[in-house]
Amino acid sequence: MRAAVLHTPGQSPSYAEHPPPTAAAGTTTVRVTAAPLVPLDLLCASGTSYFGVPATPYVPGGQGVGVVESSDVHPVGARVWFFATAGMQPGDGAHAELCAVPDVDVVPIEAAVPDELAAAFGLSGIAAWMALSWRARLQSGERALILGGGGAVGQVGIGVARVLGASTVVAMARPESMSRAEASGADVVVPLEGEVDLVAAALAEHGPFDVVLDPVCGVASTAALRNLAEQGRLVNLGGAASDQATYSSAVIRSRTASVLGYTNNALTSDQRGEAITAVLGHAAAGRIRMQYDVRPLAEVEQVWTSKVAGESEVRCVLVP
Repeated sequence: MRAAVLHTPGQSPSYAEHPPPTAAAGTTTVRVTAAPLVPLDLLCASGTSYFGVPATPYVPGGQGVGVVESSDVHPVGARVWFFATAGMQPGDGAHAELCAVPDVDVVPIEAAVPDELAAAFGLSGIAAWMALSWRARLQSGERALILGGGGAVGQVGIGVARVLGASTVVAMARPESMSRAEASGADVVVPLEGEVDLVAAALAEHGPFDVVLDPVCGVASTAALRNLAEQGRLVNLGGAASDQATYSSAVIRSRTASVLGYTNNALTSDQRGEAITAVLGHAAAGRIRMQYDVRPLAEVEQVWTSKVAGESEVRCVLVP
């Protein structure tokens, strides 16, 4: 089969021939139709993640969409989303024509959405849905602030907050990505500009906030915490801007506020399945949106190099 094959950690994979997966008990083989290239794929392939240096050669790609080629559990020909552990554990991933994954990590797709869009949402959609509904327990009528509103998780988070009944959804985004946050349905988009005091003052015009979705950390997170409402909850699920933020003990104590952590790694396969099904269902109805680009898998080396260089923040979906 043709696949993106990584031979050396820290370098870009090449488009080449690679042995197809072999059928095994408890696994489903999927003919891939679309697979996103996400920051976790780049991190795992770099050899610098906490998962360790991956065994090479291997096919990257931690998730994808396709149709069942063979399985003892799922109907052949069924349209599915799947989760793979490529780069985190030995084995090949979704950036190929075929991918084999455990049966429990395969989720039927019933929503009428394009394969490329379903792939674009994937784990980012799961993270936004679960962080807001399960970790933050966002309630109808509460005010939500979505940091990194122009990123993949942020765009989904804006729609999820609206679906969960937030009375107001404010997003913060860098000036060059504000248009994506606006297109996702935010009531207000605040530009991330300046030092903490300026950012906090800009947010104060639209707060306080009951829930903050934070995939970025850094200055935006520090400023957002200053604008939490009484018993407000800030859920951090990433460090796209920085690994650290400074929080005031006085602010947290005086407002009985909570700073919570979230990771998709804490979810069961059932939780992942329920979350992606919910997100895709709302996406089919136009309530959750994301901008994305589609590129041929044959161009993976160029696309990968561009992503590592930070030349594009728009979610990229590779199509075999």
